[in-house]
Amino acid sequence: MSLVLPKFLKYVQIDTQSDDKSTLTPSTLKQFDLAKVLVEELHEIGIKNAHVDEFGIVYASIEGNKENVPSLGLIAHMDTALEMPGKNVKPRVIENYDGKDIKLSDSIVMKVEDFPILKEKIGKTLVVTDGNTLLGGDDKAGIAIIMALCEFLMKNKDFPHGDIKIAFTPDEEIGRGTENFDVKKFGAKFAYTVDGGPIFDVEYENFNAASAVVKVKGVSIHPGSAKDKMINSMTLGMEFHSLLPKGMVPELTSGYEGFNHLIRINGNVDETVLEYIIRNHDAKILEDQKADFIRNKNFLNEKYRRDLISVEIKDTYKNMKDYLKDQMYIVDIAKEAISLVGLTPSSHPIRGGTDGANLTYMGLPCPNIGTGNYNAHGRYEFVVVEELEQMVEIVKNIVSITANKKW
Repeated sequence: MSLVLPKFLKYVQIDTQSDDKSTLTPSTLKQFDLAKVLVEELHEIGIKNAHVDEFGIVYASIEGNKENVPSLGLIAHMDTALEMPGKNVKPRVIENYDGKDIKLSDSIVMKVEDFPILKEKIGKTLVVTDGNTLLGGDDKAGIAIIMALCEFLMKNKDFPHGDIKIAFTPDEEIGRGTENFDVKKFGAKFAYTVDGGPIFDVEYENFNAASAVVKVKGVSIHPGSAKDKMINSMTLGMEFHSLLPKGMVPELTSGYEGFNHLIRINGNVDETVLEYIIRNHDAKILEDQKADFIRNKNFLNEKYRRDLISVEIKDTYKNMKDYLKDQMYIVDIAKEAISLVGLTPSSHPIRGGTDGANLTYMGLPCPNIGTGNYNAHGRYEFVVVEELEQMVEIVKNIVSITANKKW
């Protein structure tokens, strides 16, 4: 019987969606619902120090049984993304997948033509949505993997390991997952976020990230007498957007190519707000992208001879590669662990970010490893159960390699 699947199915049915407009910490109090469940489960298997703090972060520690081994951290996030509803998730298990299109609901079909990765999962057990919500494998798959490892270690006291530090964070999806993370309290020498897709990937390069809020003021006049008086803020907002590089958008970029992504627009004639995320693996190019926003603002304000546009830019996280390049043993341990289950490890640049990026710059080196979750943040999200189980073995291998390595 799978140790990890029942945990995963339980966790995804607990609504933990974060809210990027909230000023609360965590951004949604319902994230405490999962936190409390996890603490209770950790207590039940004998990890009595497990607790959730006032910021919604779950901390736990398993004391090592081998000396002179550095403390190893494992981290996953509890919240789910904002792009699709995270409430009333109805996961469905498909055993021995036949390689055909998957009917999620009467009107929604996940087509192999659209998602060719499905061809690689024939014969596997998949967990899918009903098409009305996301699944929440990002990152409840990671949580289930870590919880399964904890249960294994508590039942197998002779399995060699150093101190194992566990943390589950809120608000990762809105860039606030490490805002209140106590690295000193956590106490790990290095860690891994378990928060990815393919289980053969070890990710240690991520985007440098910023956000931009563009506010456009218009002049609202009755359209019947608007000539030479009205300034439509929506039209001006579109003009602003048109001045950004045309090809530098997510749908036209890949690999190391950065982008400016318009994630939300809201407005009327009088006022319009455009919200962007700005990404690039190269820090210098990111600065150039940020400068484009300021340049466009200045150009349009000068063109219309009044201050109609304001731009607020905030940095979000940095590329962890610049920090980890001198500590690649952490990546090497994970790759060895992957090799031991018969897979060929690889590394690709993350076209996004994880809590690990910020934690790395907070003094806790923290690359990312996979979970077997695919098509995250949408109705076509799915998880491969066999890969969840393999990831439990990979994390066991990481623990074992760390315990037996000469430090």
